Amino acid sequence: MGMSCNQCQESVHGTGCTVRGVCGKDESTAQLQDVLVYATEGLALAVEKLEGIVSVNVGQLISESLFVTVTNTNFDEDAIVARIRKTLAVRDELNASIDHGSDHDAAHWNGSSKEDFLAKAATVSINNLSENEDLRSLKSLVLYGLKGLAAYTDHAAVLGYHDDAIYAFYVKALVALTKELSADELTGLVLETGGVAVKAMALLDKANTTTYGHPEITTVSTGVGKNPGILISGHDLRDLEELLKQTEGTGVDVYTHCEMLPAHYYPAFRKYSHFVGNYGGAWWSQDKEFDTFNGPILMTTNCIVPVREAYRNRMFTTGMAGYPGLKHIAARAEGKEKDFSVLVELAKSCQPPKELENGKIVGGFAHNQVLALADKVVAAVKSGAIKRFVVMAGCDGRHASRQYYTDVAAALPEGTIILTAGCAKYRYNKLELGDIGGIPRVLDAGQCNDSYSLAVIALKLKEVFELDDINDLPISFDIAWYEQKAVTVLLALLALGVKGIRLGPTLPEFLTSNVAAVLVEKFGIKPIGTVDADIEAMMAGV
Repeated sequence: MGMSCNQCQESVHGTGCTVRGVCGKDESTAQLQDVLVYATEGLALAVEKLEGIVSVNVGQLISESLFVTVTNTNFDEDAIVARIRKTLAVRDELNASIDHGSDHDAAHWNGSSKEDFLAKAATVSINNLSENEDLRSLKSLVLYGLKGLAAYTDHAAVLGYHDDAIYAFYVKALVALTKELSADELTGLVLETGGVAVKAMALLDKANTTTYGHPEITTVSTGVGKNPGILISGHDLRDLEELLKQTEGTGVDVYTHCEMLPAHYYPAFRKYSHFVGNYGGAWWSQDKEFDTFNGPILMTTNCIVPVREAYRNRMFTTGMAGYPGLKHIAARAEGKEKDFSVLVELAKSCQPPKELENGKIVGGFAHNQVLALADKVVAAVKSGAIKRFVVMAGCDGRHASRQYYTDVAAALPEGTIILTAGCAKYRYNKLELGDIGGIPRVLDAGQCNDSYSLAVIALKLKEVFELDDINDLPISFDIAWYEQKAVTVLLALLALGVKGIRLGPTLPEFLTSNVAAVLVEKFGIKPIGTVDADIEAMMAGV
């Protein structure tokens, strides 16, 4: 039957993966993820019959199920099948509570085997959202935006923060995907997805900063110590907190990888003397970096690449992450922590990490920290020392075309400040770009989850300079995308009224030419060009 997946930037030939995903997932995994999305739509239809009242448990279930289908998150087919069954069971409980059966095609799937689910997959893939390619494109934009939204919402929920309005929007949007709507209705839903994404990122920002304090300017080591270590990757800060507690006094150090780097910026984590530094770079190079680390690796969320035999026996997953053959650390019981003792004991028998580099990375420029420097920043802008801010947030990836972002960062005039968040920073955060009057030229706000900080900074600058329009600021947006969370950030920026965003390395392939034309007309979205031409245009405010 084949697969049909076009939700990431690196899909085969820029037209979608049809045999095996570039991410590593095979045909059956992709199909089961499609079935899980479809089952979640059935759950949303059941909630709609209850006048859209969404309990926290159901809202969190929807978040988790959508998060599982984000690129590079979960490759474990047994785990996906179990989640399909759970979703259908909850749907049936809701339908039974109102004595009303389901008119969704998945009505009789409970108890089905994995093979039965795969047989259904042909009718529920992304290509069946609509026969009209433009409507299908708009529905894809909503769906992928929802997946990213779910990831951010789930991170907040892990820390005990929920928003009923976000959960209600899940239901509205998922139900809409089952209906034949007009292009105008779907365009409105796309923008509404962006507006809800802003709420979700604000909720996550509140959850993180309330729990762990506001990020502060911090210098992070990229070298290694003499003790054995555990490497934590992904995005989940609560997993890190519990791991640090359980490794304290054991002689085992903890290192961050990729998107966990910004954890070093939070005051709550810096009190741990065995929280040593950051190891390696962006997610796509993990197959080499995990090999040389020597100790256990904990993958807390998305960003898994196909696991090599060299480190398979010391790699673990937890949360929504999963990979066949890897040990999965179970969810925490009510009022308790996850049990990471198996990693700690394994680490004690491992050699210390092999050093990859020995330098420093400075970060911690989330909105609270940057606003504390507001007077200094404003003075630098007014004096002409800072001529422009360039937002270079988003994702990194394997393709050589992403060298563009390194080259742009290196070639930007000295009077420019780069605002960044997400793993795109690994393309330039180790360059020696200097500072402007003591303000580093690369201001790292944190994870892709922290992109909200960049919006807060821009809105505050708009207020300080007494401007009516955010687009009148000396800010240009040169965004790199890879997967669905970056799509959600893009929709959030559009909802905030940001125009003229450069997006690369390529425009999303799920956008038809007609839908892309609408985004260009309404928001001025444009593909990246050459380094020199784009820098010249950005410095001119174009």
